[in-house]
Amino acid sequence: MVQETLDGLRLDPDGVYVDATYGGGGHSKAILQKLSAKGRLISFDQDEQAIQNKAKDEIQDGRLTLIHSNFRFIYRYLKYYDIPPVDGLLADLGVSSHQLDKPDRGFAFRHKELNLSLDMRMNQSQDKSAADLINQSNPAELEFIFKTYGEIWNAEKLVKAIQDFKKKQPVSTIAQFIQIAEPHTMGPLHQYLAKAFQGLRIAVNDEMGALKQMLEDTDQILKPGGRLVVISYHSLEDRMVKHLIQFGNPEGIVRQDMYGNKIKTFEAITKKAISPSDKEIKENYRVRSARLRVAEKSAK
Repeated sequence: MVQETLDGLRLDPDGVYVDATYGGGGHSKAILQKLSAKGRLISFDQDEQAIQNKAKDEIQDGRLTLIHSNFRFIYRYLKYYDIPPVDGLLADLGVSSHQLDKPDRGFAFRHKELNLSLDMRMNQSQDKSAADLINQSNPAELEFIFKTYGEIWNAEKLVKAIQDFKKKQPVSTIAQFIQIAEPHTMGPLHQYLAKAFQGLRIAVNDEMGALKQMLEDTDQILKPGGRLVVISYHSLEDRMVKHLIQFGNPEGIVRQDMYGNKIKTFEAITKKAISPSDKEIKENYRVRSARLRVAEKSAK
């Protein structure tokens, strides 16, 4: 959805933009191609591999500043570098292709035969992996993770099976987790595992907390008339983005001024989320659940 993203940003060649999720550099490269010599791009990524991608072969461009940090800290870094509110912010959420494709990162259950660690840390310098989360969390915490973040209907049964397994030995590998989960699936195993892995990944990386913080800071990150473009991959993310656009906050709380008028920060540019085309899904099946929303910060 690169073209839709560029259209949504409404790029000013001399403008200043933020790419909240550098990943493999695809969106950053596309933005830089549209910028003049005066334009500037500040990209963020918490994964050290993304920093290595740039250093190795991605982009050698003085207009780009790549910061090794979670996007929840965008506003702090822009303030530290004395960068004024920017013209546009892009956030392509979720796990990146290079993370999924590296077996030792533990994001993909298709690597079960390799007996790899259940890791899932986007920032590998953080302490707690998915295995640590499972082994250190109590049943109520695990139920919340699988039910809320993974949207698993029988989370209680899955958690009980995990607890039974933990009585004998810690859960440490992808293969072990699949062994635990498989007897409790109804329907295709891969769909169940995808939800379970999603729940663990979101919890390990505090993805919802990071997204909430970034969305709350957009009022200070963007200048009046600046564009916000977010690509989300599940309903929890998309709901927070939709709430920010509709209500001015990710919680969806209606706030009014002294005259009873709804307080809003953004105006929706896309009236509903944009989905990838059939052609794009055929070329890259991973984008099938992508939902793109575009909003413009209201003038003050």
